Amino acid sequence: MGLTGKLIAQLEFEAGGDAFHEFFRHKPHQLSDACVGKVHSCDLVEGEFGKVGCVVIFGYAHDDGKEQSAKMVLDAIDEEKQALVVKVLEGDVMEFYKTFTITAQVETKDDIDHVTWTLEYEMLHEDVPHPISWLAYYIDITVDVETHHLKKY
Repeated sequence: MGLTGKLIAQLEFEAGGDAFHEFFRHKPHQLSDACVGKVHSCDLVEGEFGKVGCVVIFGYAHDDGKEQSAKMVLDAIDEEKQALVVKVLEGDVMEFYKTFTITAQVETKDDIDHVTWTLEYEMLHEDVPHPISWLAYYIDITVDVETHHLKKY
């Protein structure tokens, strides 16, 4: 069995793809307001929110609700595709994966905005589970952000 993989999920985003892209790019520190219980904090460590190379540390709860953290870098931005690529540098998830990269992209199909999450990873060994629970986590966050934006506007 291979140690690398890619998981992809796509869902409609009724609050508008532009809102999603701008929120995750420029306001990740507000995720704790939209994703209560899932995201606890987002601290800027280096650079500027929304700029390639910015480094943040997220405090979050995943699966068992235990407080965890991840240090991440905004690795790439594609404005035309409304895509953000984030690499996890260190943190709890890296106990299982050698590499863990998250891409969030907005696509419009038939006038409906969709958010696509892509997780690319390399497991440390064959006993590590594929990060399906992480994909579900990002889907849940998307729903929370959508609900937050629809209530707000």
